Amino acid sequence: MGNGMDASVAVFGAYGHTGRFVVAELRERGYEPLLIGRDLDRLRAMGRGEARQATVGDPASLDLALAGAAAVINCAGPFAETAGPLVEAALRAGIPYVDVAAEIEANADTFTLFAERARAAGVPVVPAMAFYGGLGDLLVTATMGEWTAADEVHVAYGLSSWHPTAGTLASGTVSGQRRGGRRVRFTGGELRYHDDVLPSLEWTFPGVLGTQPVIGEFTMADVVTVPSHLDVPEVRTYMTAVAVADLAAATSAPIAVDDHGRSAQTFVVDVVVRSGGEERRMSAAGRDIYAITAPLAVEAVARLLTGRSKAVGVVSAGAAFDARDFLDALADNLTIQAPAERTGS
Repeated sequence: MGNGMDASVAVFGAYGHTGRFVVAELRERGYEPLLIGRDLDRLRAMGRGEARQATVGDPASLDLALAGAAAVINCAGPFAETAGPLVEAALRAGIPYVDVAAEIEANADTFTLFAERARAAGVPVVPAMAFYGGLGDLLVTATMGEWTAADEVHVAYGLSSWHPTAGTLASGTVSGQRRGGRRVRFTGGELRYHDDVLPSLEWTFPGVLGTQPVIGEFTMADVVTVPSHLDVPEVRTYMTAVAVADLAAATSAPIAVDDHGRSAQTFVVDVVVRSGGEERRMSAAGRDIYAITAPLAVEAVARLLTGRSKAVGVVSAGAAFDARDFLDALADNLTIQAPAERTGS
């Protein structure tokens, strides 16, 4: 393969909050984004880049929109509605598909519904290539190193705040409806739904964040991506209580405070993996959970287009790529900390 830098990459949902970050990242890396979405006027208002109108309810429009594209990044939620049609279109076009879905059920559907077809077609499909699902999976995979199995994985999200986008809220509503208002956890090697009250705990994050109140079993997409390729029967995720409160209030969308459009929000994703009497830990710190999704998704596309991938069919980030090398490639956006492993209880 070539270097892929002259390729056109389609971005579905290009004018959305995350879509704009992805488009900017593609341009910065020398790719030509194809701007795709339902509203042609909003696409054209973005300025430079070819605008193509398409909707998930019209497969022919998706085929026309993806014509000539080397890959597609789906940034439009709810992904329960968009992922299936976009994966279908990518399979018809024979091009890699990447999305930024945080919806647990939508990601599970992608693995369940398209694994065999994508593998047979030789088309890489990488769901949840984003802050939730993708970053955690890369960290867990890198933390495990040579381990092929572990007893449990813990992923703690230390967000300073969380002002959700309209897309996040819409996706959350759809997920809640699909669950019938129940909650979900990954235990005993499977997703299980429940009505238990989520526990209030404390988590000691590395660095200046320190010990913070967190909500336990605040389940994110890592419960789909991590066990899709790693032998781990227990995957638990946690969220800082302040971020949960912000999400529940949903009083404002993210507010840009720099020239890149990033908010002031900071984050630490802290991963702990335990196997027998051994514990390994790794963390990543950065700024703006929506902005960081762009280099994650675009780096994935770059690797898919240049043969730097183990992706066959539907795969998560940790299975598709060399996890530590991928994280190191994002040094301008992430600060990685990997303390020495501990032995004993």
